[in-house]
Amino acid sequence: MRDSSGKTALVTGASVGIGRDLAELFAREGHHLVLTARNEPQLRELAAKLRDRYRVNVEVIVRDLSVADGPQRILDSLQSKTIDYLVNNAGFGTHGPFAEADLSAQLGMLQVNVAALTHLTRLFLPGMLKRGSGRIMNVASVAAFAPGPLKAVYYASKAYVLSFSEALANELAGSGVTVTALCPGPTKTEFQRRAGIEDSLLFKMRMMDSMTAARIGYRAMMRGRRSIVTGFSNKLSAFSTRLVPRRTTTAVARWLNENR
Repeated sequence: MRDSSGKTALVTGASVGIGRDLAELFAREGHHLVLTARNEPQLRELAAKLRDRYRVNVEVIVRDLSVADGPQRILDSLQSKTIDYLVNNAGFGTHGPFAEADLSAQLGMLQVNVAALTHLTRLFLPGMLKRGSGRIMNVASVAAFAPGPLKAVYYASKAYVLSFSEALANELAGSGVTVTALCPGPTKTEFQRRAGIEDSLLFKMRMMDSMTAARIGYRAMMRGRRSIVTGFSNKLSAFSTRLVPRRTTTAVARWLNENR
């Protein structure tokens, strides 16, 4: 059902994958958009498409969230524009033994996946609370449910996102503001290419397409759910971590993350 209320969604990491598809879902429902990512050509191409197809307002803000002041600069660019929906989708991963990993890449990952997400939430949450309405989606992963050898920092960052989101959702109960953690499993996006894990067993299995994952997350967000795992096999995997010894889940994660 199309919403003509003129509400505005801010989507980070909107140039590709789940973020791009979430942007289209918001536009399809009549919401205006603020799209941010590093890739200006892809953002502007998407913005033009959404404006033309859905007749909504779309603003583009090109920012690198691996830079510490990125979130504040996004807020400053909005010039007091009301954000009704915040989607913290931006994130990336790397692959390989931690001791051999590029330190700047690991710290940049924490800045994007953890610090920027936390910063943006803190910047936009007070306004939502003042209005008594708003929805926040933080994109985590099924990786949040177990340690991940060969992707140690990535898995740990997503565990933070899930824990933070669920705790915040509890704090905000009854306020009119909801927080949803979206936990997708392996999904057809550019993530695996950037992370260098195209040859891992995890991404040789059947993957969900990004629009399906985005649609599941969008519906969960609009219903005010605290968390949602995409797909039956991913739900089974997440649930099994409660039953299986931690050492075993860690070993399985390593087996899945090894390149073959």
